[in-house]
Amino acid sequence: MLHHRISFARPLRTVRLLAATGAIALLAACSTLDRGQPPQLERKASWVVLPFANHTETPLAGQRAEAIAQALLSAQGVGQSVRRAPTDQQQEALFNAGDNQRMQDALAWAREQKLRYALAGSVEEWRYKVGVDGEPAAGITLHILDVPSGEILWSGSGGQSGWSREALSAVAHKLMRKLLDSGLAASR
Repeated sequence: MLHHRISFARPLRTVRLLAATGAIALLAACSTLDRGQPPQLERKASWVVLPFANHTETPLAGQRAEAIAQALLSAQGVGQSVRRAPTDQQQEALFNAGDNQRMQDALAWAREQKLRYALAGSVEEWRYKVGVDGEPAAGITLHILDVPSGEILWSGSGGQSGWSREALSAVAHKLMRKLLDSGLAASR
């Protein structure tokens, strides 16, 4: 009489490995980031957040992103102060062709104030996706500039989506934090 031993250990290990690989792939598919090498920045320098360009169909997405960026920079303690450039109180319009001029005017103001660094950016996506779940999705590009020269010292861009019950601002906040952590890594 032959007895065959049936081993479930190997198939169970394979199932666990596949499940873990699938979970990692699922999480990785939720965000994409491209970033440059972090520059050496002066500690405790003065910063300004310049107006963000809004390349979305969502009104005021740029201003929302600016507010999050200012809060994140302040929370990270990168400078003596983090200011927001004054604007002419004109709300950004959809497909605003004046984005570049607003940024140049704000950069000129920052030079007058003798500020050291500026955070500029643009919002490429700021919406809830259409569909049953309506997942939030944000796409943001950030640049750290040397105010006196206007030179771009660092750039990073990314997109992230969240789960259906997550707030769009929370998704944007996480994305911006990841980008800024990368851009400011050498200044701490």
